[in-house]
Amino acid sequence: MSNLYFWFFALLGALLPYWSLYLEDRGFSYLQIATLMATIQLTKIVAPNLWGWLGDRTGQRVKLVRVGSVTGALFFTGVFLEPGFYGLMLVMLAFTFFWNAVLPLYEVITLQGLGADRARYGRVRLWGSVGFIASVALIGLILEYVDMRWLPALLMPLFLGIVVAAFCVPSNQGKTRPHDGSGNFKAILLQSSVMAFFAMNILLQVSHGAYYTFFSIHLEDLGYDKFSVGLLWSLGVAAEIVLFIVMHRVFDRFTVRTIALAALGMTLLRWILIAEYSTNVPVLIFAQCCHAASYGALHAVSVNYIHSYFGFQHHGQGQALYSGLTFGAGGAAGAWLSGLLVEGYGTVAAFWGSASAIALALVIAAIWLRSPPRVAH
Repeated sequence: MSNLYFWFFALLGALLPYWSLYLEDRGFSYLQIATLMATIQLTKIVAPNLWGWLGDRTGQRVKLVRVGSVTGALFFTGVFLEPGFYGLMLVMLAFTFFWNAVLPLYEVITLQGLGADRARYGRVRLWGSVGFIASVALIGLILEYVDMRWLPALLMPLFLGIVVAAFCVPSNQGKTRPHDGSGNFKAILLQSSVMAFFAMNILLQVSHGAYYTFFSIHLEDLGYDKFSVGLLWSLGVAAEIVLFIVMHRVFDRFTVRTIALAALGMTLLRWILIAEYSTNVPVLIFAQCCHAASYGALHAVSVNYIHSYFGFQHHGQGQALYSGLTFGAGGAAGAWLSGLLVEGYGTVAAFWGSASAIALALVIAAIWLRSPPRVAH
């Protein structure tokens, strides 16, 4: 169950820290880099909803995961043609349309496999974090000795790992969603706490736009080498692993709402520290450890909300909507807006923009967010 998480996030660990550096090496402007990085998120608006709907209707989620893995890898090979800006955008849109279908579908497979034992989710998901760390560290070390243009070739074994892992998932039929629940789905969405949940997560991903797009460039501009950049990315995910291990105890002790508010507050602090104190290594290390809150805790909270509010009948649609609106629309908007800020004012301004977005998310959550009901199986 954890195998596919490992390879999927290993690929993400190679893309997020280094793809913007690869694009910079190709000679693209900051706004072009932001636009291309936004395409990674942009297809999440449509792809997870389409694939999630197909998964709910047919129950063939494992087969859809395999299709997404293989087809995404095939389309990525278009990068080796070294197309220009618009050609590369088309390649990235094509491969991410299929690649972004994999994780939401697999989240449903995992949670249905765990059943009532959802507390074990963190221990399964942490292997994704292990893959991310291993990839970030290894790719960063390799790039100290080879030219940045070798990055696409370094990514291909990771694509192959995803494909192999997808075909190792047991191909059982799965469960289908009944066809007569659209009214209930709309009623769920119209609840004030659900709307606050989505607004909070959209703003959370907007705030991550500067981090995922320009954090590596921000650090290189300050004199950090690629291996140090990789270690700092890895540190954030290592903190996330520690949190995933103990997350079930955190849920036992605090309400989901309390965890969400505390994590948002730590995320706000993190962006301010990165904006103003990135030259101070101990402060930057602490800021990266806050990744446990800004991604780990809030992702675990969000999985809890989706599973609890949408239950079995609408779980696939709920997961797809969460991925599309937050990581998709929010992530794409955050990447592009951060590009505008970097182009005009520099990377420090982009991280202050991140802090502003998360401050608004904190206000919305404090006023309207409520802890979710017990899950309906």
